[in-house]
Amino acid sequence: MIYFDVTQTGAAAARSGLTRVNRRLLAEFGPAAVPAVWRDGTLRRADNAAPVVPGAADWFLTAELFSEAERPGFAAFLAARRLRCAALFHDAIPLKHPHITWPKSVARHPAYLKQLAAFDRIFAVSAASRDELLGYWRWLGLATVPPVAAVALGADAAGTPRITVPVTPPAPPQLLCLGIVEPRKNQALLLAACAALWREGRAFELHVVGRMNPHFGRPIVAALEKLRAEVGPRLVWHAAADDAAVAARLAAARATVFPTLAEGCGLPLLESLWHGVPCVCSDLPVLRENADAGGCLAVPVGDVAAWTAALRRILADDTLHRDLAAAAVARPLPTWADTAAQIRSALR
Repeated sequence: MIYFDVTQTGAAAARSGLTRVNRRLLAEFGPAAVPAVWRDGTLRRADNAAPVVPGAADWFLTAELFSEAERPGFAAFLAARRLRCAALFHDAIPLKHPHITWPKSVARHPAYLKQLAAFDRIFAVSAASRDELLGYWRWLGLATVPPVAAVALGADAAGTPRITVPVTPPAPPQLLCLGIVEPRKNQALLLAACAALWREGRAFELHVVGRMNPHFGRPIVAALEKLRAEVGPRLVWHAAADDAAVAARLAAARATVFPTLAEGCGLPLLESLWHGVPCVCSDLPVLRENADAGGCLAVPVGDVAAWTAALRRILADDTLHRDLAAAAVARPLPTWADTAAQIRSALR
């Protein structure tokens, strides 16, 4: 049996990447997994709050972030556990970019990364994340660490059927940016590039979908609202959108745009390809793990001129767009069923 951690994400309202990962994995595990929560210093079943009484062959699996301060007694649970423990590791972004990361995450992450070394197995969401974790453990000088395997996350965000035939998007062309509004996602660069194209007379719409990071997002929202006052309905911010609304936006998009500065995996890129929509993305190694197989146009990170040129191309060059869309629908993509199967196979 797999006791699947839903302590934070079970009742979460936000459409965050971590929440989507948890819910899609749990759905694909089906009856093989029992939702569990850490409460009152004990691992409990989520359905009836009864303490978990595991067998030696059982597993505890968490894809959440945690600390001893948030889960008192968790270190003792790991030290004296009566079941095996595995975790899905996302990234070390709070350590690499602390100035633009939630303060709570920055405070939590060093202890969290060290505590992961007490698990029996770790699954990293990309090869880049795996290497970051192993590098951090080497820096700590840990003599014994668990095996870390990279797993491919699913592209089928909401379990929707894959688009397998290129679709001609409506006019005027629409660009779609998915992700929380914050400096790491780099919407400020995107606004600057689009503003330059609108000044050239390019006819297109930009749709930004994502809630605002309350710590760091206000300057970006202010810039968005200022530009929207200039260009009108060509710029739309969807601060709240459910899976159906996101799918509708993807169906209308000529391309998604992903100018992010750092990622653990980059789910918006995969989800864009699942819908047959080309993705213009940052030229990050972690994104290249999925982008290089086709359907994507990689652009140097943080280079406004290069991004302006790339967006001009995707908007104006129908041959380029057609080739990228054809690659997007033809290439292999992982599903959440594949992800769950890979993890379940390793937890036997």
